[in-house]
Amino acid sequence: MSELIIIGYEDHRTADRAFARVEQLQRDFVVDLAGLAVVRVDEDGKKHVDTAAPPRGTSTASGALWGMLVGILFLVPGLGALVGGAMGALSGKLARTGIDRAFRERVDGLLQPGGAAVVVMTRKLTEDKFSAAMGEFGGTVLQTSLSDDDEKGLAEELATAEH
Repeated sequence: MSELIIIGYEDHRTADRAFARVEQLQRDFVVDLAGLAVVRVDEDGKKHVDTAAPPRGTSTASGALWGMLVGILFLVPGLGALVGGAMGALSGKLARTGIDRAFRERVDGLLQPGGAAVVVMTRKLTEDKFSAAMGEFGGTVLQTSLSDDDEKGLAEELATAEH
């Protein structure tokens, strides 16, 4: 089971500090990352994604799934309106995993011009230590879980969509 944690901040500097803390928590074995990114929104409302190097032990399928999740959550406007085709099927599969339209709308609401979010996907997490370490930065937290079956299904759907 993986956890998808998105922490929204009002400014880029706080998000950068929180991002660095998550990297430290990975080195301290508090979190086992499947993916880590910071999404910034410039003053014009344009989104920019910076990702960390792929964590140790990340498979190609897992990396593709991570990239797809970040893209759908932050870079694809109006995904909920898509119907039919591979993207529509992928959107439907996402909705069944807890990453439904309402969750995507809450994610979108976190990101205002000048703001940023740290996006964390974990394979394992010591929740109390993670929360204590991240608490100093504040922010708005959104979280959902992905079962192993959900991840496998999304990876298969993604592979189908690429062909």
